[in-house]
Amino acid sequence: MRAKYIELLAPAGDLDRLKAALIYGADAVYIGGKFLSLRSAANNFTLEDIKEGVDFAHSLNKKVYVTCNMVLHKEDQIDVLGYLKSLKDIGVDAIITSSMYIIKLNKEVGLDIHISTQLSTLNSMAVSTYKEMGATRVVLGRELDLYEIKEICDRSDVEIEVFIHGGMCSSYSGKCMLSNIMTDRDANRGGCAHSCRWKYHLFDNEKQLFSNEDYFSMSSKDLCTLKEIPSLIESGVTSLKIEGRMKSLNYLAFIVSTYRRCIDDYLNNNQMDFDSYFNNLIYAENRLTSHGFMHGNVTVNEMLYDLDHDFTNAGNYIGIVRKVDEKYAYLEVKNKIIKNNQYYKYSPIGELEKITILEMYLDDKEVDIYTVAGDILKIKCDKPLHEYDIINLIK
Repeated sequence: MRAKYIELLAPAGDLDRLKAALIYGADAVYIGGKFLSLRSAANNFTLEDIKEGVDFAHSLNKKVYVTCNMVLHKEDQIDVLGYLKSLKDIGVDAIITSSMYIIKLNKEVGLDIHISTQLSTLNSMAVSTYKEMGATRVVLGRELDLYEIKEICDRSDVEIEVFIHGGMCSSYSGKCMLSNIMTDRDANRGGCAHSCRWKYHLFDNEKQLFSNEDYFSMSSKDLCTLKEIPSLIESGVTSLKIEGRMKSLNYLAFIVSTYRRCIDDYLNNNQMDFDSYFNNLIYAENRLTSHGFMHGNVTVNEMLYDLDHDFTNAGNYIGIVRKVDEKYAYLEVKNKIIKNNQYYKYSPIGELEKITILEMYLDDKEVDIYTVAGDILKIKCDKPLHEYDIINLIK
């Protein structure tokens, strides 16, 4: 049975990306605070940032969830209860956790609890157990197929969340120890070195089987489930989750808005244009993708052994509009931009549209080419621009 409410849930590595994800169509975002977050390399949110993000989301009638899913060791001497109370006071809509200790402490606080995918929940009995412990939602492991997801939804009376796009572990989600062993960076404490994506040579005892130019990885292709969205919605899933708190704002804008269109087209009985959806994704920096486990156990087609074909479309992201006035737009530069060239504009309020850069100024000095990422250019185009519009190369 279809859930009463279908949520598109997006990641956000900082406040800027939080706002962009919501503006481009997410119903909710999940973020990491300075404590208990599994993405130690992300900027992560101070309590002040979390409050600003929550206030912004709630002004749009949208939600913010905070990850509290780091595996705690004895030396992690932090005031977990105080942190949870602060999140409650701020108005956070839920926390995402895999810790029984945090679930127990939360009984004093009363936040909604979402069970993290770190617990690899793969059956309805586990879902029922977590409900008895106070969970209001369970995030399923990424190792389930569509039939198994539907069966769990049919047998459960809490919200079910599944991943629909983004990185996949080559092990059960959250159970990999490669990074720990090879680099002393703990994947379950936010330090994953993505060892599965490294280049490896194959040996038989001490004999190298292939040349130095031939190598393989143990990596999975990223997940992409655009074609599976109708089935997931009909299965009874409540929340459709995009992975990637380390991803760029450009990535978020294209991925979120594409899934937004796909979901809305299905819910509104519109013609679903999968060619258009997939064409949109080429503007996001993305590894090669597959449907993961959605149609059963993975095969060689869902794996990525040749890293020469690992990453696609890096460098497309030219800039983002930070503000506009009556004459000019103010563009934060990300890659080389050239006056009089044509680019694509992507907007929260529209589709891809070709534009031409007519004028460019740095500190009121006109420039023809600019390459310094992070600087703000004043630009004028042949078509209007809006805050949070993104400019990309034409592909």
